[in-house]
Amino acid sequence: MLRPIVLPDYKTLSQRAAELVVAELRAKPTSLLCLASGSTPTRTYELLALEGAKEPTLFEHCSIIKLDDWGGLSPGDRATCDSQLRTTLVSPLGLTERYVAFESNPLDPNAECARIEAWLDQNGPIDISVLGLGINGHLGFTEPAENLQPFAHVAELSQASLAHAMLAKSDVRPTYGLTLGMADLIQSRCILLLVSGSTKRDPLQRLLGGRLSTEFPASMLQVHPNVLLICDAAAYPESVST
Repeated sequence: MLRPIVLPDYKTLSQRAAELVVAELRAKPTSLLCLASGSTPTRTYELLALEGAKEPTLFEHCSIIKLDDWGGLSPGDRATCDSQLRTTLVSPLGLTERYVAFESNPLDPNAECARIEAWLDQNGPIDISVLGLGINGHLGFTEPAENLQPFAHVAELSQASLAHAMLAKSDVRPTYGLTLGMADLIQSRCILLLVSGSTKRDPLQRLLGGRLSTEFPASMLQVHPNVLLICDAAAYPESVST
């Protein structure tokens, strides 16, 4: 069963998460990081950028792969996951040459997924995955479904995903998602799951209940031997059903 590290607030959560990533990079400087976007990990990435500025060799040999992106948005759209990650971490640390991401508006989305999966086959598996918990239990755009896709794929977006606050930055609505699959994530050496805010209390309670269901993809993390679940007090449920 996943046992959360409960911290007082978002600031403390972000600091602890950044410290854990730094420790992993120091232990294995050539680590491959898989990074989610969204509001929860943003401060963690900003802190990592600050740490990298103080210690330039920290990110000198690592690589980054983007977890997912909205499909149908132009590459320059501020709402893309790529734009957020480049702004907070990739560009400040000069990691462009060691950063791999889905193109948000490819001519052939399936071919784009095949490109990403081929790169991961050659350069993986992932060492550290930094993930957030979706309202409906999604991880990236691996959405609730009868069957989960194991590898990079084109995803039909749920209403919960389409209501994400990131999309307020764009006048264009995405028509699909591009995402790594569940097997890609489960093969990670370490998974750092960050959960913040009262809106995540119900999904976190469901996750901590311990039941596996493809209708709640995050529950699949129960089978992983090295998941670090960090939440703030606002997200931690008062009671956990088992």
